[in-house]
Amino acid sequence: MIGMLHPSPAAAARVLREVFGHVQASFAFRLWDGREVRLGAGEPACTAVIKTPGTFLRLVRDPSPRNFAEAYVETEIDLEGDLFAAMPVANAVEEIHLSPWRKLRLLLSLWRG
Repeated sequence: MIGMLHPSPAAAARVLREVFGHVQASFAFRLWDGREVRLGAGEPACTAVIKTPGTFLRLVRDPSPRNFAEAYVETEIDLEGDLFAAMPVANAVEEIHLSPWRKLRLLLSLWRG
């Protein structure tokens, strides 16, 4: 089921706000349709450009700095902006831990729309 899931950009934006909305740094995501999801106060230090719905699902299943780094190396995401200024974002993302139940709930919310 999850392998065939293609979340809408609107649903993806909702999930990004839920997962990353508490991070105390300013950053943004740009989705595959060009939609920008800004988080934090002020101008984003960096923007993670998520190229496909599949990459989005990968990052939601494991929102760890390692998974983001692997997606970057594999050119599944691009990073725009000052990467040194983005270090507080990376540190804050490292603190995100989603329980299996929360991940399941988030993924089901994408499936339901």
